[in-house]
Amino acid sequence: MYHLSGVTKHYRRGGELVRALDSVGFSVPDGTALAVQGPPGAGASTLLRILGGLERPTRGSVLLDGTDLAMVTASRLGRIRAESIGLLGAGDGDHPGPLAGSTVRQGVAAALVPLGLRPADRWELAGDALAEVGLPDQGDLLPGQLDAYARRRAALARALVKRPAVLLADRPTEGLPPAARADFAALLVRVWGAYRLTCVVATDDEDLAGRANRRLVLAGGRVTAVVRVAGIGRDGAVAWCPRGAGR
Repeated sequence: MYHLSGVTKHYRRGGELVRALDSVGFSVPDGTALAVQGPPGAGASTLLRILGGLERPTRGSVLLDGTDLAMVTASRLGRIRAESIGLLGAGDGDHPGPLAGSTVRQGVAAALVPLGLRPADRWELAGDALAEVGLPDQGDLLPGQLDAYARRRAALARALVKRPAVLLADRPTEGLPPAARADFAALLVRVWGAYRLTCVVATDDEDLAGRANRRLVLAGGRVTAVVRVAGIGRDGAVAWCPRGAGR
């Protein structure tokens, strides 16, 4: 699915050169759930933005199914994001939805506009995605009428509605109370199986990270460890597994 080689990202903040990533290389096989961990400033969020095609590396290659996201044209990159990558950013759902004045269902359906689907099809798929995350009856509400956890689930529905091949989630449980954190971690595991996704999740949530079959540890923009946890998933492959399984 993903293969990274020599991925480096430098940028300037004020007069200072920031080395966010430094010669990062690893692979994420199809169907893998990878948890990316590290202290603040380690480069996890930058890495997810590069995997999602939101930023290009300063140098290095980022292959997604053989296509180098670092080299394709902007229009091709936009198409890949629209068709294949679901993004759940840090804090998504913490504020009223992506379209001011839109209902929850309208906001989810809007993610399908770049795919050129008929409005009726967009509406139906949005309803299906909201049901998948446990919000079957909240589609006609405004985002501000939902509690914080329900908005987070609506943001997940928006990431999933296109049926992406990849889900990238940056600290998806951050800011939630303990019970909601555990519930959302379980929801991510369930939708991973239902949607047959490859997942990369940047998180400091040990419960969530413990459900991944691989962990990648970053420090100072470098990979310091890759830990694999055995758990059997679909087609006999190693998979994101229920808490405590395959230990």
